[in-house]
Amino acid sequence: MTAIKGVNKHQEEVVLVPTRCFPDQPPAHTLEPSHAPGPAAMASKQAPLCGLAPRCLWLLGVVLLVDVSARPANHSSARERAANREQNEILPPDHLNGVKLEMDGHLNKDFHQEVFLGKDVDGFEEDAEPRRSRRKLMVIFSKVDVNTDRRISAKEMQRWIMEKTAEHFQEAVKENRVHFRAVDPDGDGRVSWDEYKVKFLASKGHDEREVADAIRNNAELKVDEETQEVLENLKDRWYQADNPPADLLLTEDEFLSFLHPEHSRGMLKFMVKEIVRDLDQDGDKQLSLPEFVSLPVGTVENQQGQDVDDSWVRDRRKEFEELIDSNHDGIVTPEELENYMDPMNEFNALNEAKQMIAIADENQNHHLEPEEVLKYSEFFTGSKLMDYARSVHEEF
Repeated sequence: MTAIKGVNKHQEEVVLVPTRCFPDQPPAHTLEPSHAPGPAAMASKQAPLCGLAPRCLWLLGVVLLVDVSARPANHSSARERAANREQNEILPPDHLNGVKLEMDGHLNKDFHQEVFLGKDVDGFEEDAEPRRSRRKLMVIFSKVDVNTDRRISAKEMQRWIMEKTAEHFQEAVKENRVHFRAVDPDGDGRVSWDEYKVKFLASKGHDEREVADAIRNNAELKVDEETQEVLENLKDRWYQADNPPADLLLTEDEFLSFLHPEHSRGMLKFMVKEIVRDLDQDGDKQLSLPEFVSLPVGTVENQQGQDVDDSWVRDRRKEFEELIDSNHDGIVTPEELENYMDPMNEFNALNEAKQMIAIADENQNHHLEPEEVLKYSEFFTGSKLMDYARSVHEEF
């Protein structure tokens, strides 16, 4: 299965805002005459001519700085970002919030943060003011702690995980509404494969009118091999999202299944089938532990690379043995993998809740307390918040 490229969710978009240098400084040509050397100074042999050099260089610097600040910032980057946004609107994302496996079969490293923070998953920046972040984390703690005993139980965490997962789904629904309109040019509430194909190739740099004409006239489209492979994968998914009776036209709900297969039972089965197909080495349509942990990460060139690979294999082994292989027979069937990946599976949510508590449960009472959540904040939020023990009483 070829991973369909999208905008990585960890990628930060930087927008450069032009600012004036020396905002209080008037333009060079409006300087008062007194700033310039007078006739007497020009005539004086005691005022060296070289004294003009620093003043002229300063004026030149002001002119150049003002000129640079007035230019539009980073034209090419802005165009690339716009193109990426447009492409991301119509491509199924590589990353699915609140789902344990990525589309390419890799573990979702941010899963615990996504199901703990919900749509606020990007709200804890490393450079944020620590006290404010600690307070925000304690507000979340209070919401999870339904019975207000200042301890989070597995049941309370399970309820919270389900609620945050539902938040991600609602965000997907909202985004889908916007994206569907982008690919439904005639506004009839249905999108054909050809309509989608035109928009997709336009997002890849092809002329939209030329592509539409070629498709209408059944002419051959000149696309590179990688784009052609992506198109074939997208077409398979398109047909899977087309609910019976199949008409090859997707409604807004079917388009949601196309973009977010994790929330459609039929599409979830299709996604699992693709992952098993890619990892299954002996063709038995199920996964053994060696098959699940042998997905290559890259060539190991040094000890640091070996450590990364060892950690990667260790994480996958733990996930396979403790969570995916539910009957512990050493084999993962498509049904087991589907249950594991289903974001709305309450049994899985309870298992995840217990696992999350175990990570930070230092006093081994099977509950999470404020000090523990603050100490292990990096696990829950992605940010390490210092001075947790001293600040917990301030924040509560």
